[in-house]
Amino acid sequence: MIRLEDFRFVTGAGRFTDDIVPAGAGRGFVLRSPHAHAEIRSIDTAAAKAMPGVLAVLTGVDQAGDGIRPIRCPATVAKPDRSDYVDPPRMPLAVGRVRHVGDAVAFVVAETVEQARDAAEAIEIDYDPLPAVVDAEAAAAPDAPQVWDQAPGNLCVTYAKGDVAAVDAAFAGAARTVSLRVVNNRLVVSSLEARNALGQFDPAGNRYTLTTTSQGVHFLRKILCDALGVAADRLRVLTPDVGGGFGMKFQAYPEQALVLWAARKLGRPVHWTSERAEAFLSDTHARAHVSEGELALDADGRILAYRARSLADAGAYLSSYAPAIPTLGFAKVLTGPYKVPAASLDVRVLFTNTVPVDAYRGAGKPEAQYLLERLLDIAAAELGLDRAEIRRRNMLRPSDLPWTNMFGVVYDSGDFAAPLDRALTLADRAGFAARRAASAARGRRRGFGLAAYVHGTGGDPSERGVVEIDTQGRVTARSGTQSQGQGHATAFAAVVAEALGIAAADVALIQGDSDALDRGGGTGGSSSLLLGASALAKASATLIDKGRAVAAEALEAAPGDVVFAAGEYRIAGTDRRIHLYDAARKAGGLAADALFEWSHLSWPNGVQVCEVEVDPETGRITLERYVSVDDFGREITPRLVDGQVVGGIVQGIGQALLEGVVYDGDSGQLLTGSFTDYALPRADDLGPFVLERLPTPTKNNPSGAKGVGECGTIGAPPCAISAICDALGIAHIDMPATPEKIWRALRGA
Repeated sequence: MIRLEDFRFVTGAGRFTDDIVPAGAGRGFVLRSPHAHAEIRSIDTAAAKAMPGVLAVLTGVDQAGDGIRPIRCPATVAKPDRSDYVDPPRMPLAVGRVRHVGDAVAFVVAETVEQARDAAEAIEIDYDPLPAVVDAEAAAAPDAPQVWDQAPGNLCVTYAKGDVAAVDAAFAGAARTVSLRVVNNRLVVSSLEARNALGQFDPAGNRYTLTTTSQGVHFLRKILCDALGVAADRLRVLTPDVGGGFGMKFQAYPEQALVLWAARKLGRPVHWTSERAEAFLSDTHARAHVSEGELALDADGRILAYRARSLADAGAYLSSYAPAIPTLGFAKVLTGPYKVPAASLDVRVLFTNTVPVDAYRGAGKPEAQYLLERLLDIAAAELGLDRAEIRRRNMLRPSDLPWTNMFGVVYDSGDFAAPLDRALTLADRAGFAARRAASAARGRRRGFGLAAYVHGTGGDPSERGVVEIDTQGRVTARSGTQSQGQGHATAFAAVVAEALGIAAADVALIQGDSDALDRGGGTGGSSSLLLGASALAKASATLIDKGRAVAAEALEAAPGDVVFAAGEYRIAGTDRRIHLYDAARKAGGLAADALFEWSHLSWPNGVQVCEVEVDPETGRITLERYVSVDDFGREITPRLVDGQVVGGIVQGIGQALLEGVVYDGDSGQLLTGSFTDYALPRADDLGPFVLERLPTPTKNNPSGAKGVGECGTIGAPPCAISAICDALGIAHIDMPATPEKIWRALRGA
């Protein structure tokens, strides 16, 4: 099936926020702190306000008088009232103190962006620099600088899960134990489309409109209404086309509140777009974990217990989902696809003087399974087992399912060993020794790596869908999800078309308008098809039932005698029929809505295998081949699935080999503040991909799908590092495994 949206995008007809800025809109520019931590002694804006084209200069002291309130974190960890973690107030503009390089200090609006930038440079600010702390381990030290007075020891939240007594007992009787410390490096998300926001205010209706790149308009509306101090019906949020999100665009940001505030004050639209260097300082970062794990094993390599501890960096403020990612997200898949009799997890989330950290493709699951998969490689080496064999011995079997893991989540379906065996075959594991010898003859080192994964998909627990057919036979589907390039217009059209027996090209999808639906969960957790498409399928079934009475009247039959198939109602056992579109025309249009709510997660899973070659003279890595065998349940549009798998793997490879945010430990300055210093994967960093699926059914949602979007990022980092360590003959190397780091590891070895 050809992607329905492709023609529009490749011909330049996409409609992004920056394409729809009205004439006369003021242009915003954010002045950001050059310090990681400092008191603001004074701000003088007089010169800036007098500069040509300047419409407004807003600072932190202006917020209170205009009723602007903090942007709060709505996530939960354990307590619904969120009293179990510290959530310091984050005003759209810093008041009294800045807490990371890039913290927003002033918002300048002018006729042009250039005028706004010039005026921002004329603002005089007297800062009193303070000591800063830029990573979680340093923040946990007894003498660490304090980011917030209300968070002693920089502690945001502690989280513990599991049976500690059972774990301790298993370790006491284990034949072998292994341990490992790993760094899950901080990342910049780097979406193709930069963040942006267009604020408008209608004084007659006393109503705001925000147009912004996002992953769900209803979630944003709630947070921003709280920040503005208005009811939900006074803010409409619109999201047109979106150029990549990956979790980073789910969050609410200060700039979205700033353009709305400024639009109300000025009586004209206000538009802001992030510059690329600005994104490094203000888009939420990702990962930033330091974890320690221990496995207790019997003499045959079977896991008896697993103990994990993690320090997670929240950054200077709590972003929208921040406390849930390293706690709930981490715990959900801690034991992977393995039969682990006892497990415990201890997490501490800490504040630092850095950009806030939040969800990024996988949101806690890549961090958790990276630790476990690396531990299994260490355990295999310690026990003299093949790395595939130790996984095979510990994997859950179909006969074990449904399986409730140590943290209470239920795996409903999967044959976890089948992808392992198939991936090894596709990767020609048997021929690896010969390929390694050939590499050695050329002075190269070759390594083979593998990793298994499981992902507990599901974002918001409910989603609403509406399906409508007008009198002209036009079919519209409305969903509370939000595409950021995944192809929702194609996949959702396929679901509705299948239900209604019509052509997918007849279905138009509407997303990204908080006025179009009263609720919506947005897109996150690989849940769009599970939730959004399930709601639309449910609505389609209701619409068919509504049309049956109309068809029965037209066919002069009892409704019970009318059946529906292939887009037509007909009297059973006869050739008398009426098309769905004709029934809709007779009814003056047909419409139905549905709410789909899930009670159980779905569990996509798989195994990834890769082969690398290392040049020992330079440390440069060549990715020779990459195999991914996955179980995503039922696939609606396999070509879209291929794109999601490869895209996720590439981002995972980026984390493993290239990407990493670096702050200066003394000044708190961001040292990797542009693509000159921060490397994204390019085509020549990659190799050929072999993709295959071995689906098992799930009954957790009507579509039968398990989700796919984040799976590649879960398996790729441990898979790539496994291969590199095999090539180098070492136990472990931390990400990113750059050529310099590999070169040094070889010299050290």
